[in-house]
Amino acid sequence: MPNRERLQFVAFLLATSLIAACVSQRPGDGPPRASSNVPRTLPGDPIPRREPRSRYGNGPYYKVAGRTYRVLQSSQGYQERGVASWYGKKFHGRMTSNQEAYDMYAMTAAHKTLPLPTYVRVRNLKNNRSIIVRVNDRGPFVANRLIDLSYSAAVKLDIIKDGTGLVEVTAISFDDSPPRTVASTNVSKPAAEPGTNIFVQVGAFGELNNARRRFALLRDGGIRSAFVRKDSSSSPTLYRVRIGPIADVTQYDSIVAELQRLGITETHLVTE
Repeated sequence: MPNRERLQFVAFLLATSLIAACVSQRPGDGPPRASSNVPRTLPGDPIPRREPRSRYGNGPYYKVAGRTYRVLQSSQGYQERGVASWYGKKFHGRMTSNQEAYDMYAMTAAHKTLPLPTYVRVRNLKNNRSIIVRVNDRGPFVANRLIDLSYSAAVKLDIIKDGTGLVEVTAISFDDSPPRTVASTNVSKPAAEPGTNIFVQVGAFGELNNARRRFALLRDGGIRSAFVRKDSSSSPTLYRVRIGPIADVTQYDSIVAELQRLGITETHLVTE
């Protein structure tokens, strides 16, 4: 093997091992103990800025527990909804995937495929609180989890008590052009209006009969909270098949497991 190829291979193995070192179910993790080292106030959100890609943790692909993850070439246009978790004192001071020391009091996060680093806005779908975090780590490698937040970020989103929360993650990308709202990214959104509900959408069909067939599949599979919503605001009219409302992550995980049993893997979280 030529020296250049050998060095590239060694670098790949090093990057893979660094990512694998971050994999954990986080047993025994938790918030900090009361001490003089705990900050009295929460940090402000970081101000998004253009940064070069890290030498570490950026793939182009890596494997964890037998599964291959491909790092996105760009964060432009990325937006996804799912479950946020958080990690705390057990990992405080350890190296992240891009070889920065993890600081549970900083506003950072771990994501499986976004380039490192990437700034993202994370919005709690239950209370509409919104924060900015800097993604500098890989994970969470737990089923049905989208993003792993630092302790401070989780506190600001109010998901510490439950341990998880339903969120929307939107990348603030500098790949094509600066975001138009960078100046206001450090301001959290107010609480949501009472009555906001969260649903799992399992299809949007232009034909009513197709929506009815999907609904029948859910009903016959024992999912009783499914319904069809006619959306006349779209053009053409769409018939959206939804389940809910969803009360919490536990219920969401249960529904996702039932859908997978029925062979349905493409779902979306929607609010109304």
